[in-house]
Amino acid sequence: MAGNSTHIFSRVGTVGWGSSALTAANTAMDGTGTVLTIFAADATNGGYVRNLRAKAAGTNIATVARIFINNGSTNATAANNILIDELALPATVASNSANTTTMDLPLAIALDPGFVINVAIGTAVSAGWYFSVFGGKY
Repeated sequence: MAGNSTHIFSRVGTVGWGSSALTAANTAMDGTGTVLTIFAADATNGGYVRNLRAKAAGTNIATVARIFINNGSTNATAANNILIDELALPATVASNSANTTTMDLPLAIALDPGFVINVAIGTAVSAGWYFSVFGGKY
């Protein structure tokens, strides 16, 4: 059977984000523990994630963000997760006269139907980090 020779475009653009700023530490490197789901691919056709953005919510110590793909099942089972990248997040200071830190990480990942992107941070922080992704659903 021949492969798909037609370009694939997203059916609808999607911006995904977590429900709150992430402040809790998760030292697990296997995707288990406290994670924030920031994107869920379409259950039938899958999805595409172009990039991830981390935005400081205020004053924080330095930490690292770990980005996982999960197969749509519980993240409590390590075999359902894979660590795909990490992003060093610097110490930040809240200010009313200057912007807080924004970090972008290109991903360019096509996801299977029902797969999700989860994120965790390695060190507990005070104000937290907001995470969002930009992509589309097929």
